[in-house]
Amino acid sequence: MIIKKAEIIISAVEPKQYPKTGWPEVALAGRSNVGKSSLINALVNRKALARVGNTPGKTRLINFYNINDALMLVDLPGYGYAKVSKEERASWGRLTETYLNSREELDTILLLVDIRHDPTEDDIIMLNYIIQSQRNFAIVATKADKIPRSGHKKQIQRIREVLKISQSHAVIPFSSLKRIGIEEIWAEIESKMK
Repeated sequence: MIIKKAEIIISAVEPKQYPKTGWPEVALAGRSNVGKSSLINALVNRKALARVGNTPGKTRLINFYNINDALMLVDLPGYGYAKVSKEERASWGRLTETYLNSREELDTILLLVDIRHDPTEDDIIMLNYIIQSQRNFAIVATKADKIPRSGHKKQIQRIREVLKISQSHAVIPFSSLKRIGIEEIWAEIESKMK
């Protein structure tokens, strides 16, 4: 996809703040520090559209990004980060759940998992939630630069096994540093929106 426009529209905490564009939305879900903001920046070829932090738990709101006045990328709060209070983690969960349950514009969910590790119990719960919602989805295996390319196939197969997903669902290795997987992710997004 050729990016002519990419801008943050709003950081929302409740449905009445969600933008009313009618454009299809692609939400990014995953545990804290898995690379959701880095993926947004790579997809739109910008260094700092989405704020990236070394500290997990940077995204505490639902961030809506306008892409070409035609599509919205939606950065959801990360899950599974232990160094915040249970109350704060629960509020992030409610934010995400409300969005996933109520948003008619939501077309596709990209579930991000770290290619170096087995998906976590939280990843499995999120995927089951996505499947029950009957939304389009794909898995993005982040931090692909951290293992040799020769290991990608094995790790992707392991991700499929742990998540119990068929070959028909994409698992795309991605690295923002090495720019791996960007075109494949856009192709997957565009294929789901037809």
